[in-house]
Amino acid sequence: MTPGRPGHGDGWGFETTAIRAGQDPDPTTGAVVPPISLATTFAQPAVGQPLGYEYSRSGNPTRSALEECLAALEGATTGLAFASGLSAEDAVLRTVPDGSHVVLGDDAYGGTWRLLSKVHGRRLRVTTCALDNVRAVEEAFTAATRMVWLETPSNPLLSITDIAAVADLCRRHDARCVVDNTFATPYLQRPLSLGADVVVHSTTKYLGGHSDVLGGFVAVDDAELAEQLRFLQNAAGAVPGPFDCYLVLRGVKTLAVRMDRHCANAAAVVDLLAGHPAVSSVLWPGLATHPGHAVAAAQMRDFGGMVSFLCAGGEPAALAVAQRTELFTLAESLGAVESLIEHPARMTHASAAGSTLAVDPGLLRLSVGIETAGDLVDDLRRALDSLPR
Repeated sequence: MTPGRPGHGDGWGFETTAIRAGQDPDPTTGAVVPPISLATTFAQPAVGQPLGYEYSRSGNPTRSALEECLAALEGATTGLAFASGLSAEDAVLRTVPDGSHVVLGDDAYGGTWRLLSKVHGRRLRVTTCALDNVRAVEEAFTAATRMVWLETPSNPLLSITDIAAVADLCRRHDARCVVDNTFATPYLQRPLSLGADVVVHSTTKYLGGHSDVLGGFVAVDDAELAEQLRFLQNAAGAVPGPFDCYLVLRGVKTLAVRMDRHCANAAAVVDLLAGHPAVSSVLWPGLATHPGHAVAAAQMRDFGGMVSFLCAGGEPAALAVAQRTELFTLAESLGAVESLIEHPARMTHASAAGSTLAVDPGLLRLSVGIETAGDLVDDLRRALDSLPR
């Protein structure tokens, strides 16, 4: 098995782990689905002797089940659930000392850039560079560099970073390698096994999978770092509610089968886009012409359900296509069963306007869902064919 690719290894396979880890039948009732524990406080038989839980901000049985399951899927010793992907990112950034330097990909998610530059900008210095160029990453390091933050595939340009190479670079420079694994999910890629120190997720996306829950997650192997993050989770209080945890846990059960369909449908959509005259460029790591294709093939099980493309007619054409699709709903977010289309420059990445992360206004990003592939292809073809030649 290729290093970093999730599979059977020791113990259960991925699908079994997703359904069973942290989800034993309830010992009292025998319920096969973990109960939603709505209690905010828990009785103690004696002062200072809680029965595992005391207050739901500090811990909750439903949240514990989710954290155990997702940690197992990422191959981590510790998992921590948060109220959103950005609150998970914020907790990780708070572990970096004031005055530190952070290296960020120059095509990262606009919300991550906003968090780093606008919220943590007074205490951290941020440099952006092309993370798919390891030499450029090393040149970006300074004596104060304590973290490299990467997305692979990235959002929205779907560039690929060699996780093992960057993780090795971080170890040599006493910095942490953080991987946002939202696009790939642990089904397609396990960054910790490739040397990363921290994995973050927006569980709102593929892990939840149904556009009905907001959440975030952090996975780590280092016990000291886990303790820091657990303190921040409790002290800052950005925790998910029990029902949110239940929804993510329910979504994770079908993650493997959903990701297989997302990937297959994305490949079908790419076949259309790559040959259409209204499209000037297709960005998807499954294409042999993609500059990161070889790395993606080595560290991922498949190439994912996210596809971006540049319209030959620039922004006017992109806006027209986004308005004319029917099955691809014009909406932000991604990773759910339904297909979505969005214009990053004006939507998800508007906060990056004017920065080194600004997005080409002719770019459209697709979150390819699990509908019938032929229907999705036909929908895009109609929208593209309607553009003036």
